[in-house]
Amino acid sequence: MRLLLFAAAGGAIGAGARHLVNIGFGRALGAGFPWSTLFVNVLGSLLMGVLIEILALRLNVSPEVRTLLVTGVLGGFTTFSAFSLDFAVLIERGETLSALVYALGSFAASIGALFIGLSLVRAILT
Repeated sequence: MRLLLFAAAGGAIGAGARHLVNIGFGRALGAGFPWSTLFVNVLGSLLMGVLIEILALRLNVSPEVRTLLVTGVLGGFTTFSAFSLDFAVLIERGETLSALVYALGSFAASIGALFIGLSLVRAILT
């Protein structure tokens, strides 16, 4: 339960940061292309790499701090960062085929699931 509270607190921070990025990019660039989503996904992945290496190699932090920062803040900012880390772990283990299957499967299944969800709701509500 303790780690859940740390994840939730960090998630609130990350989600708030993402909202501010969405507003800023929307005002600066308009809504014609999802620049803010692209930005948070790339930045979140960069920060995930930096943070994981710092936590693993330089700092001896508690599970609470790791949960707050990695699962909470970055997870709330973008879940794409978690996907990127999972992919990198598979690559670094030498499991290239698994990494490619994971990446392509995640992409195809997630986009496919979104369209299924859209279709289900449209079929029910129309």
